[in-house]
Amino acid sequence: MISAGASRGVDVDMQQNFDAIIIGAGIIGAAIAFEMARGGRRTLNIDRLPAAGYGSTSHSCAIIRVYYSTVDATALACDSYFHWKDWAGYLGAEDERGHAVFHDCGTLVMKTEQNGHCRRSMAIMSELGIPFEEWDAERIRETLPPYDLAGFAPAKRMEDDDFGKSNGSTIDGAVFFPQGGYVSDPQLATHNLQRAAEAHGAAFRFNAEVAEILREDGRVGGVRLADGSRITAPIVINVAGPHSAKINAMGGVTGDMAISTRPLRQEVVHLASPGGFDFQHRGTVVSDSDIAVYCRPETGNNILVGSEDPPCDVQEEVDPDDFDRTIGPQGITQAFRYAQRVPGIEVPNRPRGVVDLYDVTEDWGPIYDRSSLDGFYMAIGTSGNQFKNAPVVGRMMTALVDYCEGGNDHDAEPMTFRLTHIDHTLDLANVSRRRRINPDSSFSVLG
Repeated sequence: MISAGASRGVDVDMQQNFDAIIIGAGIIGAAIAFEMARGGRRTLNIDRLPAAGYGSTSHSCAIIRVYYSTVDATALACDSYFHWKDWAGYLGAEDERGHAVFHDCGTLVMKTEQNGHCRRSMAIMSELGIPFEEWDAERIRETLPPYDLAGFAPAKRMEDDDFGKSNGSTIDGAVFFPQGGYVSDPQLATHNLQRAAEAHGAAFRFNAEVAEILREDGRVGGVRLADGSRITAPIVINVAGPHSAKINAMGGVTGDMAISTRPLRQEVVHLASPGGFDFQHRGTVVSDSDIAVYCRPETGNNILVGSEDPPCDVQEEVDPDDFDRTIGPQGITQAFRYAQRVPGIEVPNRPRGVVDLYDVTEDWGPIYDRSSLDGFYMAIGTSGNQFKNAPVVGRMMTALVDYCEGGNDHDAEPMTFRLTHIDHTLDLANVSRRRRINPDSSFSVLG
C-alpha cells in the first residue's frame, strides 16, 4: 500500500530502486527522509504500520526541552527547539491536515537531591549561553497553586508502607527553562514531515514489512519485503524504533556494537486538572525527581503523567510484537505519586492513558552511526527523549551518510557536526554504536 500522498513524490509501484531506504516512518525516520530528499537523494520510507507516526511516535509525550546531563545532548536539544518554534518555516511545505502546534510554555525542573539541585544543568546552560531562571518556592506556588512542595523521596511503590508519607523535607526551589514546551499532536508533526519530504520527491510505503536486508558486493544492497518484493538501494537506514534490534540482527551488524537497544514497555496516565486550575493554559512541563514523575498539559484541561524511571520501578523488556497495552499498576503508581504533589487531583479507579514502547540503550542515549556493513546506518535508541531532536537529527544523519559515502572512515575519525542556532559542534563519537556507556547519563528517560 502506498500513502495517499506518495504520488507527490516517487511512484513506488513503478520504481524498485532508490538512493536510500529508510526503515521506519516515525518522527526520526520522516525527518531523515525530509533532509535527505531536499538534499537530492531519492528516498523510500518503509513502515509496517498504515501511516507515518503510527508507532511509538504517536504515543510520545512530545516534550521539547533543553535540559540534559551532557553538553552535547543539551546543545542538540537547544538547536532543535528553534525548528519547533518556527515549525511551518522549517518545513517549507503545506499539509492538508494543517501543521502541528508547538506550545511554547517552558519547562520547570524541581531542585532535588536526586538531580543535584540542578547544579550540573545550570553549569551546562551557562557554558552554552542558554537562558534559565532560578525559582524559589514562592514562585513555584504562584505559578502552580495546586502544588504541595513536601518532599517524598526516594520514590516508592504503592505497596510500600511509607508511600505517601513526607520525608520531612520540602522542595525549596526549581529551575525554569523558557526554551521548551510540547507538541500537541506528535502524529500530525510526523505527517507534516512526510508531506514536506514528498514535496522534494520522497516516497513512503506503508503496511510493508522488511523480511531481509540484502547485500551486494560486500555492502548493503536494499531490502526484501515480506510479500517477496525486492527494493534496491546502496544505503539503508535503520530507524525502526522498538524494532531496531530485530532489524540490526537481520542485517548481521551486531557483532561490533558495544551499545545495544531493547524495547521497554512504558505507561503514561491522563488525569483531569484539579478543580479551579486551568493546567492546560496556565501549567507548564514539569520534571519532579522527588516523586519521580514528569508531566505536561494536555488538551481538555488534562495532565499527562509519566515516570522518570526510579530504581524501585521494574524496567519491563517485552517483545515489540506482543505486549499488554492496558494501563496497569505502574501507571496507577505514577498517578498516585503525582497526587502526592497535587493533593487536590482525582485519581479514578481505572486511569486513562496510553501504553507503548521505548527503544532504549544501556545508557538511554541514542545511536546515530554507521554499522559494520557498508551503506547500512542506524538512528536508534531514540524513544522517550529524542522526539524533540528530530529536525536536527535529520540533517545530522544526512551529513553522516555524505561523510561516510564520501570515503571517510567514521569509526577511525568520527564526524563532527556544527549546529545552526547555537555555537557548538557535536562529536558523533558520543553517539557511536561502539562508545562506552556514558557515566554522565541519568540512565532514565531524562537522558
